[in-house]
Amino acid sequence: MIERKKTRKIFVRDVAIGGDAPITIQSMTNTDTKDVENTVKQTIEMEENGLDIIRMAVNDEEDAKAIKEIKKKIHVPVIADIQFDYKLALMAAREGYDCIRINPGNLNSSSELREIVDICKDKNLPIRVGANSGSISKKILDKYNGVNKESLVYGALEQVEMLNKLDFYNIKVSIKSSDVNTCIDANRMFSSMCDYPLHLGLTEAGSPSVGIVKSSIAIGTLLKDGIGDTIRVSLTSDPLEEVIAAKKILNALGIRRDSVNLVSCPTCARTKINIIPIVEELEPLLANIKKDITVAVMGCPVNGPGEAKNADIGISMSKEYAYLFKKGNVIKKLDRNEVVEELLKEIERM
Repeated sequence: MIERKKTRKIFVRDVAIGGDAPITIQSMTNTDTKDVENTVKQTIEMEENGLDIIRMAVNDEEDAKAIKEIKKKIHVPVIADIQFDYKLALMAAREGYDCIRINPGNLNSSSELREIVDICKDKNLPIRVGANSGSISKKILDKYNGVNKESLVYGALEQVEMLNKLDFYNIKVSIKSSDVNTCIDANRMFSSMCDYPLHLGLTEAGSPSVGIVKSSIAIGTLLKDGIGDTIRVSLTSDPLEEVIAAKKILNALGIRRDSVNLVSCPTCARTKINIIPIVEELEPLLANIKKDITVAVMGCPVNGPGEAKNADIGISMSKEYAYLFKKGNVIKKLDRNEVVEELLKEIERM
């Protein structure tokens, strides 16, 4: 049982972050936000696979104004990603975005930040701040000798303090690094010093083959420590893969069990048939089944049903037949060519 650190609870529209709220999954569209049709299409596909909150880049006035049409067709709250232009942040807040992501250090003056804070107060919008290697002030970098856990943490705290001085506390914080150990260490340190909700992620993680591994280590370690309130797996890929990977991380830790947990043996010389194609066929078919069950695919009688006896349901392959079992007890003998079909039928009945 993971004991989470109690953080402040905020709301991005109707989705709670922090406190006792469930850990949420985020991603970011890679379409031009003003391209309403494709932005909506991409968001809905992610919604169908477990997305809770989406972030969209606001690069110009058209992006800011597009949110009205976008929100008519999607269901999750939307965060406006603002880089340097405070006027776009003001417009995004007025047009209907649910949260503003800014780096106060990128603004030209304290008066610009005050205007953003004032409109966010008026509309009850949270602000996400954070630190990565490109968003730490020179003063902090010089003091802590470059980018490391200390400069990341104190860089984030500097941004929080800028908002607190303006009597603004509706904040969530993100501290990201592309280095796994630095990311873990910095978030642990920040969590010990501050109770604002944390957005976890490993920035610039890379392609799925590498990025999912690194992100799983960093995010998974912190979640196991009880740290983190919302997560994004950043990948150089279709953002849908980010959502699927995040869901699998939460599922593996037993945090969010609203999907099928598929387990399968690694195959060896005991395996009488090649089960790899069976697993590859089965995995996408199970992806959208909303059941908290474990399904096992085992390649020989040694591993299944014995080793997989704790699975809710599974199949074990022999040279000639397959055996369907539940909780370690064989309930049916199957022809090998009907394994996937019969397994899915039985799962549907459960």
